[in-house]
Amino acid sequence: MSASTKSGAGRALVAVYGVFALAATARSLVQLGTKASEAPLAYTLSAVAALVYIAATLGLAEVGPSPRRLALAAVGFELVGVLTVGTLTLLDPELFPDQTVWSDYGAGYGWLPLVLPFVGLAWLWRTRSTATDASRP
Repeated sequence: MSASTKSGAGRALVAVYGVFALAATARSLVQLGTKASEAPLAYTLSAVAALVYIAATLGLAEVGPSPRRLALAAVGFELVGVLTVGTLTLLDPELFPDQTVWSDYGAGYGWLPLVLPFVGLAWLWRTRSTATDASRP
């Protein structure tokens, strides 16, 4: 693991993503397991958000063969997801009869789902030279 997630802000970012991965996974499992027919789109999006947070956590924690690519893809998808779902929940609330993590730009989670991908992308940008330098002989 490179220095980017061994201490400080990198470790804190991984921890926050890990908490969101656990919370979104638990929420989606409960929603899909108990009332999937009530709001299938919302509950499916909760499951998608859970998978995105898991992928972002793994990528930012530098797990796997291409962790930066995984982190960039996951955090980028997260940003598009929260902006899209947030906008749709405002424009057409009937599409989402129940909340998702990304509803109203993550208002139910203190707007952290809106802020988190910007922080994640900034961290990946800030640590890009460290990752490039680490791969050089």
